[in-house]
Amino acid sequence: MLIPGKPVRHRPCADPMRTPLQERELLRELARKAEQALMGVQMSNMDELTLLSNRHGFTALAQLGLNACRQMGLPATLLFFDLDEFKQINYLYGRAEGDSALKTFADVLRIAFRENDVIGRLGDDEFVALLTGSGWVDIAPIKARLEEMLDERNATVHRGYDIRFSIGQIEYDANLHHDVEELLAEAERALHR
Repeated sequence: MLIPGKPVRHRPCADPMRTPLQERELLRELARKAEQALMGVQMSNMDELTLLSNRHGFTALAQLGLNACRQMGLPATLLFFDLDEFKQINYLYGRAEGDSALKTFADVLRIAFRENDVIGRLGDDEFVALLTGSGWVDIAPIKARLEEMLDERNATVHRGYDIRFSIGQIEYDANLHHDVEELLAEAERALHR
């Protein structure tokens, strides 16, 4: 422990053949490697196009959220989104424009939801948001708010198309959904109905 006015005592190096300077350099190198490993874990859980959690990252974070809700007796709701006519955007305007539409929608979701909500891209044009601490919600105002934000973006970019989406929800029930995968499976069934 550092005490003001008391001289600092230096420990001898773990390896008597290394100087304190060499030991510090070794510690820096170990810290760099640990940081790279952490970045690798973060990148493996992130969708590189939208910078949202990918399916793997979303399920890990959402499971933590569901566990916390279960422990505290709080509700949770999963909202799922599907971009309308996304395949036509890719076909008519090209993949780069499709990627741009995905990024725009991801940005809107990131802005629209709370910091404690878990947002992710499951793949293709499917997105999800786990609202922790929220039971069944009226999705009409949520959809209207997201559409308003998209309309602003659509108007400023002057694309040949507008980004539109479908939305659905599944309320978390600890008796029916033992984990986030079961909740996602129900959401995907509902989305494809």
